[in-house]
Amino acid sequence: MALLSYRDKHILSAQQLRKLSEHKYSCFSASLLDPLLQPWWNWLVAQTPLWLAPNLITIVGLILNVVTTLILICYSPNGVEAPPRWTCLLCALGLFIYQSLDSIDGKQARRTNTSSPLGELFDHGCDSISTVFVALSACISCQLGHYPNWLFFQCFCAIALFYCAHWQTYVSGTMRFGRIDVTEAQFSIIAIHLVSAALGPEIWLTKGTSVLSPSIPLTLVVLPALMIAQKSPQNIFTEHASVYILAFGMVAAKVTNKLVIAHMTKAEMEYLDWSLLGPSLLFLNQYFNCIVPEIWLLWFTLIWGTQDLLRYCAQVCLEICQHLRIDLFRIPYSPKGAATHPATASVSSQSNFGSSGSSADKNGGSAHRKSKSKPH
Repeated sequence: MALLSYRDKHILSAQQLRKLSEHKYSCFSASLLDPLLQPWWNWLVAQTPLWLAPNLITIVGLILNVVTTLILICYSPNGVEAPPRWTCLLCALGLFIYQSLDSIDGKQARRTNTSSPLGELFDHGCDSISTVFVALSACISCQLGHYPNWLFFQCFCAIALFYCAHWQTYVSGTMRFGRIDVTEAQFSIIAIHLVSAALGPEIWLTKGTSVLSPSIPLTLVVLPALMIAQKSPQNIFTEHASVYILAFGMVAAKVTNKLVIAHMTKAEMEYLDWSLLGPSLLFLNQYFNCIVPEIWLLWFTLIWGTQDLLRYCAQVCLEICQHLRIDLFRIPYSPKGAATHPATASVSSQSNFGSSGSSADKNGGSAHRKSKSKPH
């Protein structure tokens, strides 16, 4: 009864259906890879039979992507066990087929004169499902189950970014793709699967930590910097190049310092940081058609990033100095015969021991040579 009542209840009102029939798809793309892949997509759609419905092309690609990911999940359900290499290769193939079919369904619709708002809804609906499987397969291929927090972040970040892309479309009325966007992300994940298939999933783990962990903070700096510069309606980079580079440079310097500390302390690289607040605000501001003047947020990014970097460096230096019992800008000086600084005492004693030993060897060697030269 509940199912029948649900089916009898209309989800879309008459006004919504009328607006839907008037809807026109609007898209802008500045993707780097799309122009390179257009010949492949054009050839592929030319080989597609005219009787094949565009929505059928979309659903077939989604099914292949889902099935290959489920096979990978069967061998590593929690992302800890290393899946067989062939499952990673299968995921790379499934994602490539899905990406190709997803790129020609619209071409097939125009080719057969069957374009409709339903096709756009069906395409984006399948993409929303595929995003979950693609993100999860990449994490399993990299064995991120060893780092649950990072696994959580990766998967839900992909889901949130997909939602925000359509949120921006909802606000502006136009689907926008930047230079580094969906196609580039999909081929990056294909590359990850291929590396796992060729070298084994264990390649992503080294010395008890993940070799991929430093990539997240850098991506969170470089990618927004590129997208904000390219999409800025106020030409924020060309008009304020020096401020722009300094602002993002301070954030990058903070991230680099954290990487150095992670290396020296043999620790996992942290990927979320307060220095990313400025770039995040600039990014979100563009999504909502620049509610706040971009130059204001750019100066905020510079000031915030600079003070955060200085505060962080000062705190780290203070903690290390306290732990090692040394001074940052002063070396210990004491008169001859006075006690040596605690941090350098062992080093000094070793140096003195080595020097005296060396002198003894020299003296001993000299005495030996003199004794050999005396006549018997």
